[in-house]
Amino acid sequence: MTDKVFEKSITKQFEFDEEVASVFDDMLNRSVPFYKEMQRLTINFALNYLEDDDTVYDLGCSTASTLIELSKHTSTKLNLVGIDNSPAMLARAANKCKAFGVDIKLLNEDLHTIDYPDAKLIISNYTLQFIRPLQREKLVKKIYEGLKPGGVFIFCEKVISSDKVLGKQYIDEYYEFKKTQGYSEYEISQKREALENVLIPYTDEENKKMILDAGFNHCEILFKWVNFATFIAIKK
Repeated sequence: MTDKVFEKSITKQFEFDEEVASVFDDMLNRSVPFYKEMQRLTINFALNYLEDDDTVYDLGCSTASTLIELSKHTSTKLNLVGIDNSPAMLARAANKCKAFGVDIKLLNEDLHTIDYPDAKLIISNYTLQFIRPLQREKLVKKIYEGLKPGGVFIFCEKVISSDKVLGKQYIDEYYEFKKTQGYSEYEISQKREALENVLIPYTDEENKKMILDAGFNHCEILFKWVNFATFIAIKK
């Protein structure tokens, strides 16, 4: 379905409810520049670290697109686990898994209370940015502790610039991108207002510091387009 969520006046802050879930795949592809490319890189780099019987977690898995794509691109036998706190998202994820014949364990859980035992890979695509800073740092520490030695954490985030002038240019460039995707100025402004104080992005440097402070040995950017970035963190 086509994303038309913000064609009407907003009445609440952004949330991953039934209305958003019903158009989420379209929303991602039209709202996140090079989303498919970042997903492809996530999968390609992940496969360098995965062996038979390894466990993979996708935190905030939404409709399970990344885990489904990962399964399609490898013959390695993996234990795939998708976690999300939105029943509407998980319902669509279950339907997609059935349609593609992919075995994924889908859990309706709070990321802060569930454990990630024996993880070789943990993925988080545009999820951390919706978590309050103090809780975000605790979650990243939990992710680090759940990973086996040699495990990796690959995550995508919307980022900001530490330079105010450049930051404004980021916003302007992203605004133009969304217009090319068919969103009206009204839809863009409505979504921006709905996300106010809900989505809290970090700078590249703040993301890397959070990762290293949690214990990871190395963190760097795999891909970046203006204010969207994919990071890889390694636990040696």
